[in-house]
Amino acid sequence: MLPKLPRENLLELCRRMFLIRHFEESLVPLHDKGVFGGHYHLYIGQEATGVPAISCLRSDDYLFTTHRNHGHLLARGAEPKRLLAEILGRVDGLNKGKGGSFHSVAPSLGFLHSSGVVAGIIPLSTGTAYASKALKNGRLTVCLFGDGSLEEGAAPEAFNLASLNKLPVLFLCENNGKYGSGRAVAAGQSSSMAAYPLTDLPKAYKIPAQQIDGIDAGLVHATVSEAVGKIRRGEGPQFIEAQTVRWPGSETNWPSVPHPTDTSLAWDVSGVTEKAREWYHSCDPLLVFIRELVEAKQATKDEISAIERQVKTEIAAAVEFAVASPYPKPEEAERNFFA
Repeated sequence: MLPKLPRENLLELCRRMFLIRHFEESLVPLHDKGVFGGHYHLYIGQEATGVPAISCLRSDDYLFTTHRNHGHLLARGAEPKRLLAEILGRVDGLNKGKGGSFHSVAPSLGFLHSSGVVAGIIPLSTGTAYASKALKNGRLTVCLFGDGSLEEGAAPEAFNLASLNKLPVLFLCENNGKYGSGRAVAAGQSSSMAAYPLTDLPKAYKIPAQQIDGIDAGLVHATVSEAVGKIRRGEGPQFIEAQTVRWPGSETNWPSVPHPTDTSLAWDVSGVTEKAREWYHSCDPLLVFIRELVEAKQATKDEISAIERQVKTEIAAAVEFAVASPYPKPEEAERNFFA
């Protein structure tokens, strides 16, 4: 379902989902050509979780994210060209090329830390929420992490502290662990995690926890809005597990693009390889959102195509900007690490 928002807000959500999708798809050929090295993780398939969720926040709220951070930063308003330059390790990047893909941050947007260390951000976000409560600054902290983080001891320790002190923190677990066809109604149980469903873990610490379909943008927006309201009223931490179906392009060690995204795929996936066809037809959150916009008469196919064209132009310019940006000078290697 669609979020209960004015038409212009819905179109902006659509634009940001397109922005994330085409940004992420642009990274694959750049990496394949050797323009940047090292591993990287894409946010494709989770756009209907991050974009509506982050839209529920105030501009002064805090956010912590993981190695799969590009989508969160773009959903919050980061410039694509500066984020891309950062991933490429260039001086015009968000962090002057020193954060790279895993550790890009944007303090001006509320992002205080991004980490490739699994669960590393959970205690940090809890500490920030503790500080906010002590300072009485009214700020909320959102911790965005994957299902694997709950297997680390830092998670239950942080949940305990957050619950005992009724801290203003939202733990948003993006579980992309469901494979295969069909909507994300129940990701499989991990062989290394006894708690199942995953919401049992925060509930053990008396944190209200919900499990939702992360492909449903309207449900995500409504659930996060309600949770944020409870936190701001002083009701303490909240936990949401948003389940999505893993993008077929992430099933190999290195990301690949089974089929470039195009608006037309929302109505015809016959050109997609058989292996990936069901995902693009039923599980792609962007294409689902596009169909819902048209069916609800909130946008026409031509309007959506125009949004996508504008986004593609912006991403092409971002690639040109990032590739042209120079690398940091060796003598600057130890500067701006903590700035």
